[in-house]
Amino acid sequence: MSSALFVALVLPLLAGVHYYVWRRTVRDTTTPGSAWRRAGTVLIVLLGLLLVAAPPGERALPAPLATAVGWPGFVWMAGILYLALALLVGEVLRVFLLRAERRRATATTTAAATTTVPAAPRTDSVSGTGSPGPASAAALHPSRRLFVGRAVALASGAAATAAVGYGAYTALGPPRIKHLTVPLAKLDPSAHGFRIALISDIHLNVLVGRDRTRQLVDLLNGTEPDLVAVVGDLVEDADVADQGRAAEPLAGLRATHGAFFVTGNHEFYSGADQWVRFVQGLGLRTLRNERVSLPGFDLAGVEDESGAEKDDGPDYEAALGGRDRNRPVVLLAHQPGQVDEAARYGVDLQLSGHTHGGQLWPFTQLMGLTEPNVAGLSRHGDTLLYVTRGTGFWGPPVRLGAEPDITVVELTSPRA
Repeated sequence: MSSALFVALVLPLLAGVHYYVWRRTVRDTTTPGSAWRRAGTVLIVLLGLLLVAAPPGERALPAPLATAVGWPGFVWMAGILYLALALLVGEVLRVFLLRAERRRATATTTAAATTTVPAAPRTDSVSGTGSPGPASAAALHPSRRLFVGRAVALASGAAATAAVGYGAYTALGPPRIKHLTVPLAKLDPSAHGFRIALISDIHLNVLVGRDRTRQLVDLLNGTEPDLVAVVGDLVEDADVADQGRAAEPLAGLRATHGAFFVTGNHEFYSGADQWVRFVQGLGLRTLRNERVSLPGFDLAGVEDESGAEKDDGPDYEAALGGRDRNRPVVLLAHQPGQVDEAARYGVDLQLSGHTHGGQLWPFTQLMGLTEPNVAGLSRHGDTLLYVTRGTGFWGPPVRLGAEPDITVVELTSPRA
């Protein structure tokens, strides 16, 4: 996103959301001029600044400072999302609580009036009618408004904290190992049961590093695969000099036919050539618009679509053209949207990532509006598409409704 677009669109939206959260959690829960109001205002402003500073800080700041800014800034990305959503739901609760408080205040006022000896009714000098009795509704005391504001803010804060806490536990914990059997009509019986361990979107960044990579390598090796496929976004906008050490445990991958890598959009944001050279040095074979022959099928890989902006995009003809159509082909492509070209070239199975399964609810539901498949297996013409949710995260270290996964794809032949 360009800086001008960010300033014109995103910053005003962020400012508006922060104002709404401040109003409901600080202004409505404190008294004017109080120390609590001042402290709450400073906290909201500080968190907002950290949120804005965290993404560019990954590259611009020294590693220790980037991490110090990144943790609160990125966590607050999820925090303000779920706090704002909870407060919006809390508007309904606010209406009911205020009505209940008004009824209580009215009942109290009415009861007090009935126990007082009534004075002689006054006569209106113009109309001659008696003046009305006690007001039918009492004004709500400021302390009761504070009570309602605090109740709604407390409930919303508890809900948002629970959502972010559970999401962080999910995102930072070990990914789930999933098993998927995919029958390919043209697969040679000799390749029946071939196991591809699929991983995507590791997103090494200032919040996760070498220990995470080592954990993932251990999990991948534990599946005893015939082949490991890393389908892009190994890093999150970082140079090899900054995150290369964190990726080094990938050299320990063990598979019968080796480990393969294709680029994702974040490789191109970071400098794809440097990362391709680096992972090759770790023993991974990169497929840059090319294919290889494996027992019973062909394996192809194409560059991510974002590479087209640098004249280094996907070349489907180079990867898939001129092949033996009697042999099935499995395509590694980072983005699910690349399935349209894959289907045009007769690909049997495409393996992708990129979506993170939506990563955060409600985006888990909304991403289906822009992607042909957010997660799982789907069919597009004669081409099967499987999308893994990946193992990392972009931005907030939080996953809600989209647990991370490594998928073991087992290819089967109907002739076996």
